[in-house]
Amino acid sequence: MKLNLNTDFTKFPRAVSVLAAGEAGAAPAFAKAVLAHDERHLRRRAVELTDGSKVLVDLPEPVALNDGDRLVLEDGRHVEIIAAPEEVYDIRARDGVHLTELAWHIGNRHLAAGIEADRIVILRDHVIKAMLEGLGATVREVSEPFKPVRGAYSGGHDHGHAHAHSHAEAHSHAHGESHSHSHSHSHDDHHHHDHD
Repeated sequence: MKLNLNTDFTKFPRAVSVLAAGEAGAAPAFAKAVLAHDERHLRRRAVELTDGSKVLVDLPEPVALNDGDRLVLEDGRHVEIIAAPEEVYDIRARDGVHLTELAWHIGNRHLAAGIEADRIVILRDHVIKAMLEGLGATVREVSEPFKPVRGAYSGGHDHGHAHAHSHAEAHSHAHGESHSHSHSHSHDDHHHHDHD
């Protein structure tokens, strides 16, 4: 989606938080946004809705939105995220070990991939298709939502790490205070004893 650089983003409704699919309960969404896999990874940008209007996504940290997730606007309204169909390959293997080998070759080329129990899904690339077929894979061209595995350091992992680090610092700080207090108390006792 191309936007005019002179667009006044402040006039758009702001989406300030996210609800995972299933967390919204019975609350209806007032609008929907159909986004490809790379468009669903965002923090702050304008998103066009299916009715042609726009909202400004303004989140505190980057998120990877999944099909069915909700953007929550400042006024409490919800925008439902729909994963857009994309031109992908449906890759099948002879067995589980073969599928793992195919996944290794795909990962070795740093390609985004959706990993499922009986197949791998990647964006279309005729060179990769030829390689996979050469390795014995069955490759079909399909159009469906692409849901690649996210990186190990994206989203919640970093937040969790920061939280753990902060907790450790707080614990260390508290321990230091306790130690200092104990030392001071011991020193006072000793001083009092000498005075007697």
